Amino acid sequence: MKYMGLNEVRAKFLSFFESKEHLRMHSFPLVPQIDKSLLLINSGMAPLKPYFTGQETPPSKRVTTCQKCIRTPDIDNA
Repeated sequence: MKYMGLNEVRAKFLSFFESKEHLRMHSFPLVPQIDKSLLLINSGMAPLKPYFTGQETPPSKRVTTCQKCIRTPDIDNA
């Protein structure tokens, strides 16, 4: 098996879903801009919450993204 770096794995992951007609979205900011119930994005799904709750209509029926997030256990271990 060929060694791949993190950026290459990420690109292949996103490209796979794009090939299946998913809209590729950019990563959302780590500090939520709209959702005041969160201090930081600690889950890759958190930025999509308005779509799940019906507050907003998603830009496509199928989307893919590679979301930056904060792992809160890492804060305690630092």
